[in-house]
Amino acid sequence: MKVRTKICGITRLEDALVAVEAGADALGFVFVPGTPRYVTPTQAAAIVRRLPPFVARVGLFVDAAPSVIRDTIADTGLDTVQLHGSESPELCAELGATISILKAFKVRDAGSLEAVTAYQEGVAAWLLDAFVPGAHGGTGTTFDWGLANTIRSFTKPVVIAGGLTPGNVARAVEIFQPYAVDVSSGVEASPGLKDPARIRAFLSAVGAPVPAVVP
Repeated sequence: MKVRTKICGITRLEDALVAVEAGADALGFVFVPGTPRYVTPTQAAAIVRRLPPFVARVGLFVDAAPSVIRDTIADTGLDTVQLHGSESPELCAELGATISILKAFKVRDAGSLEAVTAYQEGVAAWLLDAFVPGAHGGTGTTFDWGLANTIRSFTKPVVIAGGLTPGNVARAVEIFQPYAVDVSSGVEASPGLKDPARIRAFLSAVGAPVPAVVP
């Protein structure tokens, strides 16, 4: 099965077009004020209007009011919402009645995975990211990949995020066998500004054969 790819934290049209040209399946826009990759709905809409068809437009929110999420969807043309805060299963189910929901979880240890299965109704996929105090993604930190056996048993599509780079994403794909991988800081020149060479290298590495580890 093809592993899908999402380039998150898009702030510039040129970065979006490089990612699409290189084969990204989805682009992520961060609607969290005060974060380094924040874009306004107006800025995101200007980029979305220039994208070709069949590229998913994902909006990332952290504990935003449902009215804010709905207004942003209407203003930007998002087709997927990524909820990266403490949003309840009930809110996810409510929003999931009208748009695809990607619910994110910050993984600190095996206990962090216990909450995942409460999010069933209305959620299209689960995204697993690293737990970093006070942060909501884009930290360049991986979580414990030793949890892969549990994660592979999940019944919904799983998106792996957190600390992925062109150098380790092929190994992540091999270990987790995920539905998709999600990268932000791993393809950046600086927060919010993507590096075209890193984007291309990352997308090239997804699905590439992983060299055998010699003892």
